[in-house]
Amino acid sequence: MRCASDFFRTLAATTASFFNYDLQNCSIMNEPLRLSKRMSELGLCSRREADEWIARGWVRVDGKVVSELGSKVLPSQRVTVERQAAAEQSKRVTVLINKPMGYVSGQAEDGYKPAVALVNASTRWSEDKAATQFHPTQLRSLVPAGRLDIDSVGLLVLTQDGRIAKHLIGEDTSVEKEYLVRVQYSKPGKLPEADLKRLNHGLMLDGKKLLPAKVKWQNEDQLSFILREGKKRQIRRMCDMVGLKVIGLKRVRIGNVKLGDLPVGQWRYLREDEQF
Repeated sequence: MRCASDFFRTLAATTASFFNYDLQNCSIMNEPLRLSKRMSELGLCSRREADEWIARGWVRVDGKVVSELGSKVLPSQRVTVERQAAAEQSKRVTVLINKPMGYVSGQAEDGYKPAVALVNASTRWSEDKAATQFHPTQLRSLVPAGRLDIDSVGLLVLTQDGRIAKHLIGEDTSVEKEYLVRVQYSKPGKLPEADLKRLNHGLMLDGKKLLPAKVKWQNEDQLSFILREGKKRQIRRMCDMVGLKVIGLKRVRIGNVKLGDLPVGQWRYLREDEQF
């Protein structure tokens, strides 16, 4: 009898715990959130774009226009945008640059020019197949979707499209970035196989364990790194932890888009048939 009573007490406790958990989930699902955040979650646009569209009266919630910034909605409510918003978004461009050394990804700092300074009619790659015509107005709100250090080179993405930025650098992104890294071992002999395994999985930065990486030798002094995250100077810091000094670092791929033959210091448009 005791066993039976214990069983039912345990069952009752488990059921109550599950019920409380379910109520908490329901509560979260029914909590209102900012309309701009909800639009970003739905993949309609970035939060900044959402605020622009709301202010212009281009957003509807359950069929009614909402034009007040800071408005909140329930997850169950239907959010749609007007044709003008879709037309505006289709004009937004994404640019791929082969960044040379000495340029910063974002705003100018410490006397270094921003990579966007490389984007003009004269530096567009002559073999760019995109039909888009360059216009200086495209430089407005053209921001980097990811970092590339001053002393690193290769593929850098600049975009006006908040959806692409979120896809590449959002919290939940899983887009791969591939790098070729020339290194020099600071100790006698070669890098031990155990340390190569640590580079793949087993290192921590800033008190947090890194996501698994794909690291392998390309030749005797060059490694290939494939990462799914982008902490500040991550590869250089990873290499330093196993006694490797980075001599040169070049990003050659982001998702499905490759640097290819794009010359250093030149740029091209992301084509309609390309996706990261």
